Amino acid sequence: MKKITRWQRNLLLTVHIIFSGIMLGCMVVFLILNIAAAATTDPDVFRACYRVMLLLAGSSVRASTIGTVITGVLLSVLTHWGLVRYYWIIAKELLTLCAIALNFVGMYAWSLKAAQLSASAGLDALQNPEFLANRLYLFVGVAFQIIALVAMFLLSVYKPWGKRAARSA
Repeated sequence: MKKITRWQRNLLLTVHIIFSGIMLGCMVVFLILNIAAAATTDPDVFRACYRVMLLLAGSSVRASTIGTVITGVLLSVLTHWGLVRYYWIIAKELLTLCAIALNFVGMYAWSLKAAQLSASAGLDALQNPEFLANRLYLFVGVAFQIIALVAMFLLSVYKPWGKRAARSA
C-alpha cells in the first residue's frame, strides 16, 4: 500500500490528536459532573449533571471515539508503524477496544439510567440501591477511561517496548 506524504501524515496526526483530546476532555468533564452530583444538595444541579453526561455520551464522546479510531487506524496503515509491528501500538489497540466498549455501551447506558432515575426521583434517587450501583459503575468507568486515555497518550509519546521480532517462515 502506498504511504502518505509527510504533510498528509502531519494533518492526519493533528486530527487524531484533536479527537483524542476531545475524548479525554469529555471524560474529565464526566469526572467533574460526577463529583458535582455527589456533592450537591440542589436537586436541579443533581439532575442537570446527569442530563449533561447523557448529552455528552450520545454526542461528543461517540463522535470523538469514532474519529480517534478511524484516524488511528489510518495512521497505522498508511505509515511505517503498521497495526501490529510494535508492542506499544498493540497495547494502544487493546486499550482502544476497552475504550470503545465503555464509550458506546457503558457511558451511554449508565448516563441514561442516571438521568432517568435522577429526573424522576431527584435527590431521593440517592436512597435507591439501583441508582447507587449505577452511579458507581459510571464513576469507575470514567476513572478507567481517564487512566486508559492517559496511558495511550504516554504510549504514543514514549513508544516503549520496541518492534516485534520478525517471524521467520
